[in-house]
Amino acid sequence: MYKIIPNLPLAINMLYSVKMDKIEELLTRGVANIIPGKKELEKVLRSKKKLNVYLGIDPTATRIHLGHSVVLRKLEAFVQLGHNVTFLIGDFTALIGDASDKDKERPILTPEEIRKNFQTYRQQAQKILDFSKVKIKYNSEWLKKLDYIKIIKLCQMFSLNDFISRELIRKRLDQAKKIGLHEVLYPVMQGYDSYFMNTDIQLGGADQTFNMQAGRTLQKIIRNKESFIITNMYLEGTDGRKMSKSWGNAIWLDENPNDMFAKVMAIKDDLILEYYTLATNVSLSEIAKVKSKLNTSGNPLNIKKDLAEIIVRDLWDSRKAKQAKTTFEKVVQEKETSEDIPVFEYSGILLIKCLHCDTFKNLNI
Repeated sequence: MYKIIPNLPLAINMLYSVKMDKIEELLTRGVANIIPGKKELEKVLRSKKKLNVYLGIDPTATRIHLGHSVVLRKLEAFVQLGHNVTFLIGDFTALIGDASDKDKERPILTPEEIRKNFQTYRQQAQKILDFSKVKIKYNSEWLKKLDYIKIIKLCQMFSLNDFISRELIRKRLDQAKKIGLHEVLYPVMQGYDSYFMNTDIQLGGADQTFNMQAGRTLQKIIRNKESFIITNMYLEGTDGRKMSKSWGNAIWLDENPNDMFAKVMAIKDDLILEYYTLATNVSLSEIAKVKSKLNTSGNPLNIKKDLAEIIVRDLWDSRKAKQAKTTFEKVVQEKETSEDIPVFEYSGILLIKCLHCDTFKNLNI
């Protein structure tokens, strides 16, 4: 009998109740929404036509966390199916700043800051994405060539009403906070990215839906072409909220293996299946077995250790993953400490000192 695990998103619960082929899994695992619809996109994918797929990132920071890996894994899945995949660096749009998930105007980055930020992006992303099979492009290649007349014509295809009706924009207006005119142009520029590359599928987080819809609009109006959007589920952080650098709950892709292992061990037990599904490439059949164990076992500690080892192995290697597991077991489970791994107990909470940032983490087990 199929059993629902409480507090787990229904979309993840349902994954393990049916068998899926690669296309079905591609359109289901970690997917929050497909626009205009899953059936329409599945029909196109099964036609075996090679599609143009892209993910765009603005290099506004220097590090990528495990939450970002959800969409990177989806992009890699398209690579494995042989589609034309592009990793787009928004070096031009980063000069504007996307306000989709912000309650205030983004600071404007300089070209030097953008170049510096991107230096580490590829190094981290290649832990998941095979760049030998991926095109890397920079949207400054075409956006900086747009003249004023072309920008006006592009803007005529959109409504200001749509922009200011967005929840965070409306909230800023209600609070009399500044909204820069340049922010209005951001969705137009991102939409032009999709049009210029003649995109069939755009990938991104749910907070990018408005901007990605701009790409669908331009494709439809100018080319009379239907295109698709796949938005991905969010991975929750170590405190149960959406993983974010702003909230200090992120597990970074370049994190020290010991710290990475400990942070995975600190997640809530009801996030184990979510992490298996969104943050690993473990097959759904194997995750179904994990789900069965969780249903019958009262202590998920060993299952969580297996998960932590898999994540560290995928992002580093097997040797470092095993070492991290051994270190965790000695430091936490056996309560052994060494000079270079300080552990303290405060008010009944076990804390381990980060060797790199001089802060303490609650291991929460």
